[in-house]
Amino acid sequence: MWLKIQTFFRKVRYYAKRDVFTARNIVTILAVAICFYWAWGAINSTARNWNLAEKLKSKELEAAKIKLEVDKNQFEQQYYNTDEYKELMARTKLGKKLKDETMVILPDNSEKAKTKYLEKSTEQSEFRSNFSQWLDFLFG
Repeated sequence: MWLKIQTFFRKVRYYAKRDVFTARNIVTILAVAICFYWAWGAINSTARNWNLAEKLKSKELEAAKIKLEVDKNQFEQQYYNTDEYKELMARTKLGKKLKDETMVILPDNSEKAKTKYLEKSTEQSEFRSNFSQWLDFLFG
């Protein structure tokens, strides 16, 4: 039994030396391994560059958004420093007026006054036929 195992291992070693581990096969295996290593590195660097480009794009968009907010705030600040805004706020908040002006304070509109025209337009469209509405639209 032991002799058969030794013989089997000798045959395997002989086959490996003679047919598998030849110079040609070793060079081929090394070339394939190098190609796989190079392809894996290229894929990794491409993926990393893609992720970095996405991060850069998002940062640029965020910077542009912040710049727009800063510009908007500067324009608002310039508007708040104008005489027109100061006069408008003095009139609305403090109740001030210019010389020779008369201030009239009116009461707030009632709910009936706010919805008067809405009710009238819905009532007209309910009672009029589609044909008469088209005639009104086309010929006034």
